[in-house]
Amino acid sequence: MTIKDALAKYLTTAGGLITRVMKSEELEEQDKPATEAAAENTEDTAAGHSEAAQVENATETTIEEDELTKAKRELAEWKDKYMRLFAEFDNFRKRNAKERIELISTAAGDILKEMLPVIDDFDRAIKANETLEDVAVIKEGFTLIHNKMYKKLESKGLKPIDATGKPFDTDYHEAITSIPAPSEDLKGKVVDEVEKGYLLHEKVLRFSKVVIGQ
Repeated sequence: MTIKDALAKYLTTAGGLITRVMKSEELEEQDKPATEAAAENTEDTAAGHSEAAQVENATETTIEEDELTKAKRELAEWKDKYMRLFAEFDNFRKRNAKERIELISTAAGDILKEMLPVIDDFDRAIKANETLEDVAVIKEGFTLIHNKMYKKLESKGLKPIDATGKPFDTDYHEAITSIPAPSEDLKGKVVDEVEKGYLLHEKVLRFSKVVIGQ
C-alpha cells in the first residue's frame, strides 16, 4: 500500500468518525430540549402532586375542623339541655316536697278541726260532772262523746281490726304472749285483745296486741 493510499484511507476513516461525532452532538442537542422538557414536566408533575397533596391535606384539615366545631356545638347544646332539665327536675322535687309537707300539715289540720267539737263535748261533760251524782248519766254522756268521736274518725277512713276469735295473722296482729287455749277451736287463734288495732284506708295503722291460744 502506497503512502497515498494510506493517507486516503486515513482521511476516509477520520471523516467518518467526525461525521459520527457531529451526528451524535446533533442528536444530543436535539435530545436536550426533550430531556429538559421531560425534567420540567417531571418537576411540574411533582409540583402538581405536591400542590394537590397540600390541597387535599388542607381539605381534610378543614373537614376535621368543621366536624370538631360541630361536635363542640352539639356538646354545648346537650350540656345546656341537661342543665335546664336538671334545674327543672330540682325545682319539681323541691315543689313536690313542699306540697307534700303542706298536704300532711293540711290533713292533720283537717283532722284536728274535726276533733275540736269532741273536745268541746269533753269540756262540757267534765264541767257538768262536777255537780252530777247520777253515774248512769255520766256513763251515757261519755258513750255519746265516744261514739261521736269514732264517727268522725271513721269518716276519715279509720276502721278497727276485728281480732278476738280470729286466726292469728301477723299481717294484722302482734302477739304479746300465749296461753293454753280455753277450747280446741281456739288453738292458734286470738283469745284476748290487749290493745285494739286499727286500719286506715284498709292499711294497718296500728297492729292489734293479742294473746294467742295454744
